[in-house]
Amino acid sequence: MAKKSSIGGWAYIWGGYSEAPIPLEEVVKKLAELGFDGIEMAAFPPHLEPNTKEKRLEIKKLLDSYGLGISGLAAPFPSPSTSKESDYLDAVKANLEICTDMNIPKLRVDAVDAPTGIPGGMDYETCFKKVAGVWNKSAEECASKGIKLIWEFEPGFLFNKPSEVVRMAYLVDHPNFSILFDSCHAYMCGVLASRQMGPKEVLPKGVVQFAHMLTGKIGHIHLIDSDGTLHDGDTSTHAPLGTGVLDFDEIIPAILDAGYTDEWWPIDLCFWPKALEATEGCKTFLDELIKKYGK
Repeated sequence: MAKKSSIGGWAYIWGGYSEAPIPLEEVVKKLAELGFDGIEMAAFPPHLEPNTKEKRLEIKKLLDSYGLGISGLAAPFPSPSTSKESDYLDAVKANLEICTDMNIPKLRVDAVDAPTGIPGGMDYETCFKKVAGVWNKSAEECASKGIKLIWEFEPGFLFNKPSEVVRMAYLVDHPNFSILFDSCHAYMCGVLASRQMGPKEVLPKGVVQFAHMLTGKIGHIHLIDSDGTLHDGDTSTHAPLGTGVLDFDEIIPAILDAGYTDEWWPIDLCFWPKALEATEGCKTFLDELIKKYGK
């Protein structure tokens, strides 16, 4: 199966564009010109505003007119740790409506809370198990609509140690729940142990080892480089492909060896100050990776 290229739309509304987001139609036109197969949809203003069925169908029509698919959905969620389970599941259902209307195959979640302590007065185990339980029920809800639930770990959120990511994947214990493996986050979490609570956990073989630890559990990927820093001291700096320290000739085979077979290979330029200008270079780099490993 030939792999398809996409890129996260949030790169053009946050970071360097937070004061003047790039309109979705301008982004879509640029992606089509560069030969992308799709976009990863950001359900945030102004790209999805208002969040109505009519607007969603309008965007889908726009994407169809440019021959672009959608690889996944990033959308707002409350904390899985501190919110009521019913409220969290209501958010899942609301975001599934977007997926259904726009034919989006995957819904992304994260841990929301910063890794500065366990929230809500809970102890570690209680919190970890609560999140796993909420995501188990969320995965079942998503399965009922034919949508995959994917969790993106990163330095900016709770449970970012490699062992925690693996444990969560198995504790959720649902065939419709898997991990979003971002190459940059994997480096910052598995190699530099960024923002880990308590004793630091570093993998001797880095991102490759991290991918292998998640064999059979990687359901989505984001491909982006790392310069070994954090953006605003919070989460990973998503450096354009080919400009950082990551060796994708090691990382891509490891991801494939871990069982990732999905057709989508998305780029993530989140918070990069000049994401639109960097997009073409990233696409060229990704095309070479697809040519080499994605057939």
